[in-house]
Amino acid sequence: MCLLALGILLGILQPSSGQFPRACASSESLLRKECCPLWAGDGSPCGELSGRGSCQEILLSRAPLGPQFPFTGVDDREDWPAVFYNRTCQCNSNFMGFNCGECRFGFSGPNCANRRMLMRRSIFQLSSREKNKFLAYLNLAKHTPSQDYVIASGTYAQMNNGSTPMFRNINIYDLFVWMHYYVSHDTLLGGSSVWRDIDFAHEAPGFLPWHRLFLLLWEHEIQKITGDENFTIPYWDWRDAEGCDVCTDELMGGRHPTNPQLLSPASFFSSWQVICSLSEEYNSRQALCNATNEGPILRNPGNHDKTRTPRLPSSAEVEFCLTLTQYESGSMDKLANFSFRNTLEGFANPQTGIANMSQSSLHNALHIYMNGSMSQVQGSANDPIFILHHAFVDSIFEQWLRRHRPLREVYPAANAPIGHNRENYMVPFIPLYRNGEFFTPSRELGYDYEYLADPVDSFQDFLMPYLEQARQIWQWLVGAAVVGGIITALITGLIVLGCRKKRRGSTAETQPLLMESEDDHNLSYQSNL
Repeated sequence: MCLLALGILLGILQPSSGQFPRACASSESLLRKECCPLWAGDGSPCGELSGRGSCQEILLSRAPLGPQFPFTGVDDREDWPAVFYNRTCQCNSNFMGFNCGECRFGFSGPNCANRRMLMRRSIFQLSSREKNKFLAYLNLAKHTPSQDYVIASGTYAQMNNGSTPMFRNINIYDLFVWMHYYVSHDTLLGGSSVWRDIDFAHEAPGFLPWHRLFLLLWEHEIQKITGDENFTIPYWDWRDAEGCDVCTDELMGGRHPTNPQLLSPASFFSSWQVICSLSEEYNSRQALCNATNEGPILRNPGNHDKTRTPRLPSSAEVEFCLTLTQYESGSMDKLANFSFRNTLEGFANPQTGIANMSQSSLHNALHIYMNGSMSQVQGSANDPIFILHHAFVDSIFEQWLRRHRPLREVYPAANAPIGHNRENYMVPFIPLYRNGEFFTPSRELGYDYEYLADPVDSFQDFLMPYLEQARQIWQWLVGAAVVGGIITALITGLIVLGCRKKRRGSTAETQPLLMESEDDHNLSYQSNL
């Protein structure tokens, strides 16, 4: 019955739009090195005629990098996105998008002037209808081609420096799988050589801001293709879990009855095909993943290497991690000690904060525990549990931000591994976002977590839209108050003059003082009103 309902819902939902903007995937754009598409609202690049944005030169950070990547000019992701484009849309005010046609996170409305706050909830707190809707949305994304974006199936050199574009269509779910692959793949050095010690989204300061943006964009695409503006990603609170609580056919798919590495046939995730999971094959061919189907999702939770990950993370380990006051430290990579980021990512002992390469804890522990598609960094997003897992990791990041209230300057400005400095643009996103922009509390980005919100926060969130509207018209409010004050002063002056004239009159005129007092009271009341 549930599957029937899901099928009906999928039939009702209509596809809409979702790394390289399709409008910029031509040889003309690549040779001009410009990605400034027209906004359909006024037909101008970046919506310039409507004041939404303008086409500008990108401003690259020149802060020094760490020593982990010893090359220059061999990887398309260096100084992102300068290899492909050096002019892109720079959006004004609350506008966002590759053509400034959308609203910045946390804003909505035709002019992006309305504040909004969405709530992410535990998947176990969703009603049956909400769970089914979430699963239907996932399946819809897997079967809806992206109208806005395409993926690169070759390097810039393989494209003859832009004169022979190599791009492919892709569905919206796999678009995000491909982005997670692209940001973490090895550098192709030619022949059979690769450089493995490189990752623009892991093992360094950008890990948490990058995945925060990744989830926001994924959430945003689902909102667009479904028309459900209130959709939010649920999270899985895995603290102290004894097993994979979400591995059921009602949720993310149970275990196959005869093959423990596959998903149950009763889950429609069992029919999903993975992409970008054959990293060694790509390296041997010196090629990029081109999103060809590579087989079913693999998952065998609990049958992993227990010497590396003896169990799932505990509440005490998460709490210790939250007590670490330094966001980043030392070499700012997976060898960093007493680093909140490195401990949460899982490269440091969650009881001491000391780096330990022989074990995988916290975030990494979940990936290892799943013992399948989730355990490969480049292809891990193929398993939809990835979304639930990273939403909870993001909530721990949010707890740390609220507890320690760091300034943005706490995020390293220099000497981090390549791509991870504060002002570096995050690979492979277009439009462009800097790492430091997402080192900020979630409520500034328009979302919160149910288990972190308290009544005071909820009341503030309720008032926020009204306060925002008041902020936008405060000049008018002040002006009205000044004019009202002047009018009140004039009326009061006339009353005082009238009273003095009466006092100078006859005795008969001065007797009805009670009536005069009542008139003054009425005038005062009207003025206050």
